[in-house]
Amino acid sequence: MTIELFARGLVIGFAIAAPVGPIGMLVIRRTLAEGRLLGLLTGLGAAVADALYGCVGAFGLTFITSFLVGYSLWTKLIGGAFLCYLGISTFRAEPKETEGNTSKVRYATAFASTMVLTLANPATILSFMAVFAGLGLGMKGGDYAAACVVVAGVFTGSAIWWLMLSGGVSVVRHKLKPSAMKWINYGSGILLSIFGIIAVLNALL
Repeated sequence: MTIELFARGLVIGFAIAAPVGPIGMLVIRRTLAEGRLLGLLTGLGAAVADALYGCVGAFGLTFITSFLVGYSLWTKLIGGAFLCYLGISTFRAEPKETEGNTSKVRYATAFASTMVLTLANPATILSFMAVFAGLGLGMKGGDYAAACVVVAGVFTGSAIWWLMLSGGVSVVRHKLKPSAMKWINYGSGILLSIFGIIAVLNALL
C-alpha cells in the first residue's frame, strides 16, 4: 500500500511539473546560461513548492486553501510582476564568457525565486486538491503516515522531471556560441514577460 501511494504521488508530481511554462523556461535558460546545477536548483525550488501544496491537499488543510484563494488577486499580481522583472533581466543579460564562478548566493536565489513563483500561483493548489480528491488520496481518519508518503512521492516526481530537463538541456549547452546564447536570452526574456503580462491580466480581468 505504501509503495502504491508513493507511486501515485510520484505520477502526480511529475505530471504537474512536466507541462512547459514559465518555470520550465527558467530552468532551460538558466541551465544553458549558467550550468546544470543552477538549472536543477531552479527546478527543485518548484518541486519544494509542489510538495508544500501537496501537503495542503494530502492533509486536507482546507483553511490554507481558502486563505490562498482569497488572496489570489495579489499573489497573481505579485507573481506576474516578478515574471516581468525576470523577463526584462533575462532579455538584457549578457552571455557569460567564463564558467565556474557562480556564487552560493546565486544558487540560493535561483532556488528561492522559482519556489516563490510556484507558491504565488493558487491554481496549483486547486490542481492538487482536484487530483487528490479524484484519486481518493486525501487524508482519511488521521492517516498522517499515508499523507506523508504521498507528499514524498509528489516531490520525487517533480524533482525527477527537473533533473531530466536540466540534464538534457546541459548536453547541448557547450555547443552554443555566445551569439546564439544572446538570442536565447532575447527569446526567453520575451516569453517570460508574456507569461507575466498574462498573469497580471488574468488577475485583473
